[in-house]
Amino acid sequence: MKKLFPDARSALDGLLRDDLLIASGGFGLCGIPERLIDAVVESGVKGLTVASNNAGIDNEGLGKLLRTKQIRKMMASYVGENKEFERQFLSGELEVEFCPQGTLAERMRAGGAGIPGFYTKTGVGTQVAEGKEVKNFDGQDYILEQGIFADLALVKAWKADESGNLVFRKTARNFNLPAATCGKICVVEVEEIVPTGSLDADCIHLPGVYVQRMILGAPYDKKIEFRTVRTKEAA
Repeated sequence: MKKLFPDARSALDGLLRDDLLIASGGFGLCGIPERLIDAVVESGVKGLTVASNNAGIDNEGLGKLLRTKQIRKMMASYVGENKEFERQFLSGELEVEFCPQGTLAERMRAGGAGIPGFYTKTGVGTQVAEGKEVKNFDGQDYILEQGIFADLALVKAWKADESGNLVFRKTARNFNLPAATCGKICVVEVEEIVPTGSLDADCIHLPGVYVQRMILGAPYDKKIEFRTVRTKEAA
């Protein structure tokens, strides 16, 4: 099975349509599938539901899809640093399903494992629990959360072999791994591709069986989400 494609547009050919549920990896601007996101923007598809830790920042990452109003609903845990997200949410243009960070990761992992739902104490007694089933175990209340089964997963990895076995680098591992497993189709962009068999099997984070298509996305700019500096004190 051919997995390597020449660019993001060709890797997503035939996969994009309106009203998709997309699981996107990354955290802030770390480990985001930026080449694939640009290709989704270029495609013009709309009405998307996107499950991701956050929506990038203005004009970067998923923020690009917000600017073009291609996202109808965000399933996210953190939405700071994005004024357009805030504007669309407050004006009623964007539907938002807030989800605690650990719960969101577990919902993706559950979907990848074929688990339709699970109970958790996180969010009990808060707005997160509104409209959800509550069940008591040993005197403690838990709320039912549903697994995420995405139509398409967009993922960024550090290194891959030609069979699609993936290695993630440091914090970029975050949501990329569970996002990859919960998509019916997983498309990956990587910084380096090596021959099959050259990766240490004990260091592979995601087996190639989960990966249908991939591209070499390098070179990348290492962007900073929020730069904090202090004034140099006078000598």
